[in-house]
Amino acid sequence: MQQALTAICDPTRRAALSLVWDGGEHCVCELMARLDASQSRMSRHMKVLREAGLVLDRRDAQWVRYRRNPDLAPELAAVIDAVLAAAGNVQEACA
Repeated sequence: MQQALTAICDPTRRAALSLVWDGGEHCVCELMARLDASQSRMSRHMKVLREAGLVLDRRDAQWVRYRRNPDLAPELAAVIDAVLAAAGNVQEACA
């Protein structure tokens, strides 16, 4: 649990997790474009999320695609849901 919480402390990782949390699969190129991040920076952030067990990756030719880990413990998934919802509410209030 601690590794997952540490992983989502970073705003870029939280934003990336929010994108892949929809259940779809997203390539690094998409995450880079949507989050305005370089390939190396995005790959490093996704590695942290993968090592925390929050996302899974799949190589597709030269791209790596990420998706939500379907085997995540329900309790941890609920925490992530709450954090992402709270972060979304803060962003809406600041807009």
